[in-house]
Amino acid sequence: MQQNDPQFIAFDRDARIAFGPLAQVLRHARRLVVVNPASRLQVFDALTSEVFEIDHLAHADPDCASATTPLQPETPTQRLACAKAARPGRPRLGVVAREVTLLPRHWDWLNAQPGGASVALRKLVEQARHLHQSCDSLRAAQEASYRFMSVMAGDREGLEEAARALFAGARERFVAQVERWPDDIREHLLRLAEPAFEPAWNEGKRHA
Repeated sequence: MQQNDPQFIAFDRDARIAFGPLAQVLRHARRLVVVNPASRLQVFDALTSEVFEIDHLAHADPDCASATTPLQPETPTQRLACAKAARPGRPRLGVVAREVTLLPRHWDWLNAQPGGASVALRKLVEQARHLHQSCDSLRAAQEASYRFMSVMAGDREGLEEAARALFAGARERFVAQVERWPDDIREHLLRLAEPAFEPAWNEGKRHA
């Protein structure tokens, strides 16, 4: 398993039942469904909180599901990209050709840069990625936390106040609102939300 392989987490009502690679999580979930057909399972991408559909789990092959069931429908473009990637030939070092629309003055400036337009564009993108990385991480943490809260705590007391605190970067208020929620839900939510309460973000909120 690669370090960056996606991890998943499964809950039965308020209890966490599994965490790890999708095939492993589905095996645990399948066993639970076979033993207790009344289980109310939810499987999430552990990082983004996207919900993984598990219809007919009791009759599914977990290994097959892990390999063939995507979180999002595969598009014709994705299938074409996979087919191209599988073709033999000289490696392209991960460079992907796409169309970019710019004004003439932009092309003039890019073409005048050392290495040409492609090199200049890649440098600009990398600089922007580093510049906005912390903001992007904060936003991703907020979205993942809110997505998880909406599914697992949609009818719980304090949800609205917790959401307001989450997007305001108010850690203490957020923790206070979720303190009485079930342990497994609270612990996973606090882990998801941690990057949303970075000191730099809170400092920016105070000076906004």
